[in-house]
Amino acid sequence: MRLDDLDPSKNVRDLGTGSGGGFGGGGLGGLIGLLPMLLGRKMGIGTIVILAIVGYFVFSGGGLGLTGGTPASQSGNGDNVACDTAAEAFSCKVLASTEQVWGTIFQNNGSRYQPTVLTFYDRSAQSGCGAAQSAMGPFYCPTDSNIYLDTAFYDELSSRMGAGGDTAQAYVIAHEVGHHIQDLTGVLDQARGMQARASQAEGNAIQVRVELQADCYAGVWVAHAKDAQGRAAVEPGDVEEGLRAAHQIGDDTLMKSAGQNPVESMFTHGSSQQRMTWLKRGIETGDPAQCDTFNATI
Repeated sequence: MRLDDLDPSKNVRDLGTGSGGGFGGGGLGGLIGLLPMLLGRKMGIGTIVILAIVGYFVFSGGGLGLTGGTPASQSGNGDNVACDTAAEAFSCKVLASTEQVWGTIFQNNGSRYQPTVLTFYDRSAQSGCGAAQSAMGPFYCPTDSNIYLDTAFYDELSSRMGAGGDTAQAYVIAHEVGHHIQDLTGVLDQARGMQARASQAEGNAIQVRVELQADCYAGVWVAHAKDAQGRAAVEPGDVEEGLRAAHQIGDDTLMKSAGQNPVESMFTHGSSQQRMTWLKRGIETGDPAQCDTFNATI
């Protein structure tokens, strides 16, 4: 992608290593204990890492409940500088590009875009939605409107899931920004209200629509992203790379890779085909209005 000449976003911070604790003992037991909280408060493309590792769908609550817990301090570790590694620098430029794209879209609709903050951490940290660990992957926290990212996830995305490349990494961030858009527009609150009255299977189905809309919003960003010279940021092969990433993190593909038969009622992010379809829809239309997964056949 052509993003090298963009200035990095200023809406970033770096919490460093182990800022705020994490989970005593570590290991799979800690991850399993984390699942209810994760599904209840955090939105992210990265939650699928747990599925691949510990059979996430068996424990899935599929909820969006954002109540409970104490928001963490917003102060980072002053000794850490954001955007100071190659992975962080790229992420900061992707975030800057999303700010340009969504700033223009919101302005054209007569409103002002309020950017999210990209928070880097190493291994463990504390978020406004509770503890964060690198095994969880990237996620968006509605409580503090931050995206939390341990860039080691990019290695997992490439080596464990077969979805490497800069476009795949950019898709991860654009998807999380998509959750921020949903937060700003009230979609997350509406979905939470629907899930409060739903069964687990119904709640999972609502969650799928939330995630697919975030995928579509990521595609909208791809459609509009430009470099500092005003050229399209997408280069030959970028779209295919992004679609491959969407395929590799579909619920059915991850369940199969974990040695399980896909169970649709347990899906919380959508099948590989659904994720590719909605990402592609955003790319082809460039129109957020075409991302209404709640009133469409998915």
